[in-house]
Amino acid sequence: MRLVQRPVALATIGIVVLLVAGLVAFNGPSLFGGTTYSAEFTEAAGLQPGDKVTVAGVETGRVRTVELDGDHVLVTFQVDDAWVGDRTTASIGIRTLLGAKYLALDPQGGNDLDPDTVIPRSRTASPFDVVEAFNGLSGTLDQLDTGRLAKSLTTLADTFRDTPPEVRGALDGLTRLSTTIASRDDQLRSLLAGTRTLSTTLADRRGDIEALLSDGNLLLGELQQRRDAISRLLSGTRALAEQLRGLVADNTEQLRPTLEALDRVVDVLARNQDNLAQVLEKEAVFVRLFANAVGSGRWFDNYICALLPTPSIGPLNPGGC
Repeated sequence: MRLVQRPVALATIGIVVLLVAGLVAFNGPSLFGGTTYSAEFTEAAGLQPGDKVTVAGVETGRVRTVELDGDHVLVTFQVDDAWVGDRTTASIGIRTLLGAKYLALDPQGGNDLDPDTVIPRSRTASPFDVVEAFNGLSGTLDQLDTGRLAKSLTTLADTFRDTPPEVRGALDGLTRLSTTIASRDDQLRSLLAGTRTLSTTLADRRGDIEALLSDGNLLLGELQQRRDAISRLLSGTRALAEQLRGLVADNTEQLRPTLEALDRVVDVLARNQDNLAQVLEKEAVFVRLFANAVGSGRWFDNYICALLPTPSIGPLNPGGC
């Protein structure tokens, strides 16, 4: 009653409760979900917020933010229930063939890592990007003069032709290699161009392929649930059959006389099938005549033929029947 009489105090308490609830809702993971650390990388390498953080291959947290900080990338991540030393190293790894990444930690050092201390670039590493490597290789080969390279290697082999057999054999092999490369120049360029196109397409369609795999997982999960439902249905049907078998066994003595009487009734109906057919056929005439007799009112409407004498006897029945 005192709080009701003091609306200012009641409103203040309500605002404080709402602020605390909002703080917990928006900062719950940082308040109750572990410790937040940060690390510097030379490049993001495709790492995104929400990617996994692992220690010795076991998931221990999630990446919070990936931001550009000057000439490097600053990654903030959260670690739950795992020790992180002051000499810990961090690396961005490739989790799937489609390019999904994760942050791997290698806890080292003798003391705990201060959350305010950033892991420097000297203790971080980024993965090797296959798509960029193929793109760079294709561009390099496009600028390579294979004819001049083959000529240079041939001249080098001719120059060292009088050297010991081991060196001469190595240079001959190098010459054949350069000749082969020169003769296959168009094929190599086509192969690398196709590889670059394929890698670029896979990189562009990574989201679609991940969605397809995710939908496949959902489909498999649904099939698993349907299989479980069918299994339960079959188990229930088997249990019902057992109950019916027991019911029949328990009531055999009562069911046998009933079934025998039913068989006798069926036999009687089969023997009198023709008679029943005639009854049904002639009953229609009887029903029609009976309806005509009683359908005119509260009396029977009928006539009797030859009740009166014929016209030769008297004039009361001149027309006869």
